[in-house]
Amino acid sequence: MLLPRPAVPTGLHRPSAFVGEAVVFGVTAFREGHDLIGVHLRLTSPSGASSLHRLTPLGDGFDRWEVEVAPLEEGVWTFRFEAFADDYATWEHAAELKIAAGVDSALMREMGALLLTAAAAEKDRPAAQRRALTGAAAALRDEATTDEEALIVVRDPAIAAFFRERPVASLTTAGRPQELLVERERAGVGAWYEFFPRSEGAKRLKDGTIKSGTFRTATRRLPAVAAMGFDVLYLPPIHPIGEVNRKGPNNTLTAGEGDPGSPWAIGAAAGGHDAVHPDLGSLADFRAFVRAARAEGLEIALDLALQAAPDHPWVREHPEWFTTLPDGSIAYAENPPKKYQDIYPINFDNDPAGIRAEVLRIVRHWIAQGVKIFRVDNPHTKPLQFWEWLIATVNAEHPDVVFLAEAFTRPRPMQALAQAGFQQSYSYFTWRNTKSELEEFFHSISHETADFMRPNLFVNTPDILTEYLQYGGRPAYKIRAALAATAGASYGVYAGYELVENVARPGSEENIDNEKYEYKLRDWDGAASAGTTLGPYLTRLNEIRRAHPALRQLRNLTIHWSDDDAILVYVKHLPAALSPTGQADTIIVVANVDPHSTRQTTVHIDSSVFGIPRGHDYAVEDLITGAQWTWNQDNFVRLDAFDEPVHILHVKEPR
Repeated sequence: MLLPRPAVPTGLHRPSAFVGEAVVFGVTAFREGHDLIGVHLRLTSPSGASSLHRLTPLGDGFDRWEVEVAPLEEGVWTFRFEAFADDYATWEHAAELKIAAGVDSALMREMGALLLTAAAAEKDRPAAQRRALTGAAAALRDEATTDEEALIVVRDPAIAAFFRERPVASLTTAGRPQELLVERERAGVGAWYEFFPRSEGAKRLKDGTIKSGTFRTATRRLPAVAAMGFDVLYLPPIHPIGEVNRKGPNNTLTAGEGDPGSPWAIGAAAGGHDAVHPDLGSLADFRAFVRAARAEGLEIALDLALQAAPDHPWVREHPEWFTTLPDGSIAYAENPPKKYQDIYPINFDNDPAGIRAEVLRIVRHWIAQGVKIFRVDNPHTKPLQFWEWLIATVNAEHPDVVFLAEAFTRPRPMQALAQAGFQQSYSYFTWRNTKSELEEFFHSISHETADFMRPNLFVNTPDILTEYLQYGGRPAYKIRAALAATAGASYGVYAGYELVENVARPGSEENIDNEKYEYKLRDWDGAASAGTTLGPYLTRLNEIRRAHPALRQLRNLTIHWSDDDAILVYVKHLPAALSPTGQADTIIVVANVDPHSTRQTTVHIDSSVFGIPRGHDYAVEDLITGAQWTWNQDNFVRLDAFDEPVHILHVKEPR
């Protein structure tokens, strides 16, 4: 047996899944000669329950076998593959050929009778099976049974089902035990919404200055976020912001009086990473905010940014944690051509033990305030071993804590962070816009890296406003939201997305008047009254996600075809046996990814992927518009980017 999965390519870490995720277990298995084999998956749950699952050969000529299982218990599962000589299948295949040809008929019938009799003698087989097997053996041995009648026994699907469920096996070979970490559902499934608490409830005073919002005023925004169907509310850093080198509007080097600065420039006289910005309220106010969010069905995700403003207490108390340049100054953060004069990066090589102890203390502190999700800023700029240690240490104490890696970096470092323990990762989705780019990306995240990496498909961030969104207008915003919500099990939006805030700072990929450096006063009610908000569209997408378990899976996406280079087609299917509803669920997404045009073309669906033979009709309903059609293998579509650029089609179960 070779090449088992799920697996991590390096073999140094455990593969992972989340509760209810349909996981593909696969192995390459073969034997010498022509006798047939079977393969079992033996699963042991964290509580010690064992189960056996029969794998199906893919028939691709590469001796690959697979079965899908959806683990429902959190913790470390053990699995191993067991291959065996399938004596019944070998006999059935030979008997079908030989008896039909009149070759060795009597011998084949007696060999079959011996197998059936041996199976019937197994005391723990159901009585009905034992009677049926005994009768079949007798029929094969009866001289009055013709070869044609004997073939009926050979071809009996009920008998074959008995042996598939419980084979007569010999020459069993067992693979080595392996582990699968199964984490809570939120580790892999969720709709995230990001907002700055200081902007929610902020007010412009008569003198033109702005009074900061607080946790108490931000609490008033929670029902609206929950009503849109989001599960996670992500907050940028909520700590005191440095005064030294504070950035002004649009990342200017000089802040005016009243400019709040970047929340990522953490630390001032009021405290560091364990403190709350005084403008936002107290630690008690934050705990009340977390409780209010929980009451609305929202989990709070808090930013973990391991860096310091020049006036952070760490700089005074632990100068050895930073890099000192030859001129005696401390190096500030850079991401050329960007410079962050308001931030000092931490040097993890100078005092690794001290830094580890402090970061662990901070994470434990916020867990004690009710935070179970951390969005980690730029983890790829810190040592990989540090994250491996931190996540393992925290999860040993709190298995339900989730870490999201905000690592827009090269593929290997990004994947290494996931292998080291990050439950979720930002991804390249933001910059994959054409049909071919999206096909490659969606296939990759669903099949190539899904055993260890879970992407969160954020459509935008405070400092990522792609050209596609800048110039695509409202259609682009609908397209990207629909793709993110249906292709990934987790996705996210940054506040203002629903208002189509798409004006960039000249020459950059950031919003002009970026909220990172100033308050943002948004008229949510006015946009709703004017009908210009995409809030109802996001709400509908999240309703569809909650109603259709196929969309809350990662590994079940298959790419299909269209005759147009801007029409993307994919299917997400969850079989009934793995669905929490007990019913199969199939969604077909057809998207016009050109936000500037109307496209019409033919799309080609391989319906065998979701259990309908190719060439057969099936009914679909557009979950956005309510339109219904009868589809088949080849289907005409027309998608107007300025109306509804995306079909989200539910395949109706046959009556």
